Amino acid sequence: MLLALILLQGFSHALAANHGSHWTYKGPHGQAHWSDDYPDCGGQAQSPIDIQTKSVQHDPALPPIEPQGYRSPGDGAFTLLNNGHTVEMSLPPSMFLRGLPQTYAAVQLHFHWGSRGQTGGSEHQVNGEAFPAELHIVHYNSDSYANISEAKQRADSLAVLGILIEVGDVANPAYDNIFDRLKNIQYAGQKVSIPSFNVHELLPGQLGHYFRYNGSLTTPPCSQNVLWTVFRQRVRISASQLERLQGGLYSTKAANSLPVPLVDNYRAPQPLNQRVVFSSFPVGPSAYSAGEIVAIVFGTLFGCLSIFLTIHFVVKRIQTKRIREQKDVVFKSSSSRAVSGDSHRP
Repeated sequence: MLLALILLQGFSHALAANHGSHWTYKGPHGQAHWSDDYPDCGGQAQSPIDIQTKSVQHDPALPPIEPQGYRSPGDGAFTLLNNGHTVEMSLPPSMFLRGLPQTYAAVQLHFHWGSRGQTGGSEHQVNGEAFPAELHIVHYNSDSYANISEAKQRADSLAVLGILIEVGDVANPAYDNIFDRLKNIQYAGQKVSIPSFNVHELLPGQLGHYFRYNGSLTTPPCSQNVLWTVFRQRVRISASQLERLQGGLYSTKAANSLPVPLVDNYRAPQPLNQRVVFSSFPVGPSAYSAGEIVAIVFGTLFGCLSIFLTIHFVVKRIQTKRIREQKDVVFKSSSSRAVSGDSHRP
């Protein structure tokens, strides 16, 4: 009887543990219920957020992000894994960041995306606009902690770079280092080795313009110890590259007879509450890109030219009309005098 009770308790604990570790984005274990098993997911400093630029505060003291070791991360291969929630690639600690309060060593990068036919997929939004996908590069505070396991439960121990991804006309070769191998990790638990490559090329070109705020991991356990850097400039990939993310992966294992597509793995924006979002650049006309500034200048000039030409033609037409009217008056006056003179002749 005692043995049966012990076995029953063990089974109950195992079941509870499995329930706690199992989460999804939708359904009974979806993001609306994460806080049932992971209390931090219901906290006041959660991520992602919708960045409202009208409320952002410019902090001129924020320096550009300085990735170190990203261009030459060493000869060791990366490991690309389908963990059932996303595509995750391991990164060596020789990759780290400067330009933050401490030095942060890289751990891994992963993606969030939507599904075919939908415009959304990114976790962060800007002024309510979602993007097709988002790349996160996760780092830990290597000045204070020996490894990610020690750091992940400590305050201010993690730093994540958020790269918003949009679709362009041309494929992005840097992303093919990862996307070309997705066919080898279609199912949860599968992994493949990737030769080392220049990870810096995954980043946007402008690393000095970004948004900064304190938040959390965007997946359970939703630990509120992340210093977020979301770059203003987007990275572009082709439509076919995006489709490889959206169409060829499953969140279930290969042995599962009913494979579940791995799509829509993004969390909805969370309340900002009393947090402040800072920017490293002035939010306004001066924050526009060079292309946007050129477009604005030419648009303004074209508008002014159109107005000038319109006024010119109107004035010209009025002047022409007045000259014509004056000529008519002179002609009539001359005609009247001529008639008057003829009437006095014998």
